[in-house]
Amino acid sequence: MNVILCAINSKYIHSSLAPWYLSAKIKDFDGVSCEVVEFTINENYETIFKKLSSCHFDLIGFSTYIWNIDLILRLAKDLKKSKNARIFLGGPEVSYNADEILSKYDFIDFVISGEGEEPFEKLIKSSSCEKIDGICYREDSKIIIKEPHICSNDPPFPYTQKYFDTLNGRITYIETSRGCPFRCAFCLSGRCSGVRFFDLEESKRKILLLANSGTQTVKFIDRTFNANKKRAIELFNFIIDSYNDEKIPPSVCFHFEIEGELIDEDTLKTLKKAPNGLFQFEIGLQSFNEKTLEYINRKTNLQKLSDIIKEIIALSNIHVHIDLIAGMSYETMKTFEDGFNRAISLRPHMLQLGFLKLLHGADMREDFDKFTCEYSKEPPYEVISTEWMTKEELKDLHIFEDTFEKLYNSARFPNTCEYIFSKVENVFEEIMLFASYCEKNRVENSLDEFTSAILKHFGTRLYINGRELRDFLALDRLSTNRMGTLPECIKIHTPIIKKMLNELEKNSFTKREKNVKRAATILPSQNKFIYVDYRNYDKVKKSYNVNEMFIKFDEF
Repeated sequence: MNVILCAINSKYIHSSLAPWYLSAKIKDFDGVSCEVVEFTINENYETIFKKLSSCHFDLIGFSTYIWNIDLILRLAKDLKKSKNARIFLGGPEVSYNADEILSKYDFIDFVISGEGEEPFEKLIKSSSCEKIDGICYREDSKIIIKEPHICSNDPPFPYTQKYFDTLNGRITYIETSRGCPFRCAFCLSGRCSGVRFFDLEESKRKILLLANSGTQTVKFIDRTFNANKKRAIELFNFIIDSYNDEKIPPSVCFHFEIEGELIDEDTLKTLKKAPNGLFQFEIGLQSFNEKTLEYINRKTNLQKLSDIIKEIIALSNIHVHIDLIAGMSYETMKTFEDGFNRAISLRPHMLQLGFLKLLHGADMREDFDKFTCEYSKEPPYEVISTEWMTKEELKDLHIFEDTFEKLYNSARFPNTCEYIFSKVENVFEEIMLFASYCEKNRVENSLDEFTSAILKHFGTRLYINGRELRDFLALDRLSTNRMGTLPECIKIHTPIIKKMLNELEKNSFTKREKNVKRAATILPSQNKFIYVDYRNYDKVKKSYNVNEMFIKFDEF
């Protein structure tokens, strides 16, 4: 039997673990050949179809998510016409609506609902689906539905040489537990109650293997990595010690999804030891509206959580990413604005603004009578309006989110943002006005044009010192962009810069190192000459170190 397992990722930098798990489960089966192929949704459809149809297979499976289900259904339909083969789907996008999939699409032979490793293994061994948990299928004209399967053992080892051959430096994923201790109404992770932890020593072996695979990021897909405090601390310590012992390359970082409220003093003591940029934390806030959190089954001590986030950020060695979700129950534009202002006051390195999606299997979708809203019936099932937030308001938030990504989350304007935010009482309101300005004036994505827009809008809007704003923009541009050039809107033409650079070259301590690029400018409002050598990159702040010298600029 020839089997193809296909993953279609949302971006090239992403890889997929699911098909490699399935492949590993049947690697020793006699007479079975299994190949994993990966694409991205941005690739040409004909190219993907041509490659798949040129393969010889008796069975093909696809891992489905909200971003790829439409493309997969199109591929499956066309492959069914050209190949005499069985087709199955698995993954979160079909695990809780298998009846609908099998009813609407006769070219899908069966669906694996829930965790797929064990059902897939039994499917390859058996000629019948009847006694296999998690396999949904047709029997004559009748559709047979099974409950989502939960595997009884740890998943198989997926990291084969073939896996590493196809990785090519992309993000690699590791799973040391499954499940979630929480059951948020919009999420699937806690649907199958409880958390199962995988073998600890095996997890450590995988960490070292992936860290030395050539990747820049090892991402833990555990839904709440620190659900078990003792275990989390042991793995944090293992990574830190391995890094210090040079068993982990200095260029690698580890990304975790954590529950902030579970962080205590013991954990903070461990995290304080982490080298700069070794860890990235994603901490889910979702909302600062207590009624919203209560509705989605996520009771949170918001003050405690805020204090912990501030403590982690204050360590200065961990990149912290928090998020808010628009479109949830009881969340009005005013409460969202208040929540955003509270969240941005924490000064996370990234504040992601998401929009609620009603996923198949999530409580909010299945209990729709309690959550009345309008949402897209096509993937990604995004909420369009609620009784608390209008269509227009959610559209405005999309425009806001796009501008905020460029202004703040891009990490290109940290000093400028801090300067602007210090001048206003309501950060949300000011960014919303700037977003409207960008849309009205059709500001493009070019960094130079966006920089010019910041200078024009905020300089006029806030009546702030134009020289000060220019200087912060120049400081940010040189420290975050290794091109080392300034756009004309903030460039100052003066012989002082060249003179100061020449003076630096005469001093053995400040002489530019060979093959290291240097850029410089002056900040008249601060009476500073600054220069940047593009070598030591701060992975937390995502910037280069700025050297400064005080000098009086009378002519400015």
